[in-house]
Amino acid sequence: MSLADTLTAARTRLGDVRLEFRCCDTDFVIRMTGYRADVAAELARETALSLEAELDAFDPESAVARLNRTGRVENEHVARLVRRGLEYGKHTDGIFDIRQGAVEHDLKAYLRGDRESISATFKTGSVRVDGNRVVTETELDLNGLAKGYIVDRVAAAAVGPGRRGFVSGGGDMSPPTGLVAVESPYGDSRPLKVLETDWNVATSGGYRRERDGVDHVYDPTTERLGARHESVTVVAQHDCMEADALATTLAALPLSDALERAAAWPGLEAFIVHDGVFRTTEGFDEHVA
Repeated sequence: MSLADTLTAARTRLGDVRLEFRCCDTDFVIRMTGYRADVAAELARETALSLEAELDAFDPESAVARLNRTGRVENEHVARLVRRGLEYGKHTDGIFDIRQGAVEHDLKAYLRGDRESISATFKTGSVRVDGNRVVTETELDLNGLAKGYIVDRVAAAAVGPGRRGFVSGGGDMSPPTGLVAVESPYGDSRPLKVLETDWNVATSGGYRRERDGVDHVYDPTTERLGARHESVTVVAQHDCMEADALATTLAALPLSDALERAAAWPGLEAFIVHDGVFRTTEGFDEHVA
């Protein structure tokens, strides 16, 4: 093969691909550029859907549903989520609590229109992780981690030598490869902020899933249902799962507590919209374009 033929063949393997699909009850976007971008993007999509099948608590065949039904399951992904969830529960003084699966299931069913009232009851119980085996005495809520975890795993499956890109899933993103708009919770087309960051991004708030003043956020320490702010956006250095968990945690807290916890958390900055007023941690503007 001549040099010209070699260069032509190499160029045909380069691409710029954008895939959009539904996953985790939200819109996912995979954007890849570079060597065999089309193959990598499709592999990433398959990874996302495969993980959703294991982690969707509303799918009776999923590993999470089996865990909540039987009290035990052996699954590497569930074990990772539970281990991290227990860590966040400790570091947030129980505000992030994966043991509230019954509350989460009740809220999601109400928000989806599958039931007409809420009868959420907060419970506690022991949860143990041994390798890939999880044993629990109470239903678990892993949704505050699952989407971020899927974004992390999908991004890892997609990137490689000569290839770059990012994954977005309903407001949770791996480190962006370009500018990112922070969506307004008021339905305005103009973004609240435009980010330029190499950290992971996650947004939480009642405006995304709301019905008659009820949303998916709750604080088990006060047994309070509902986000306290219109919107919370965080950037996290560690990974998207951490960004996902902390955005949910801050959304449940009073403003002063949310800002204090965000400021104290290593590798985290936050932007909170509360009663129409914008508040940020000290270093957040370093991630703004």
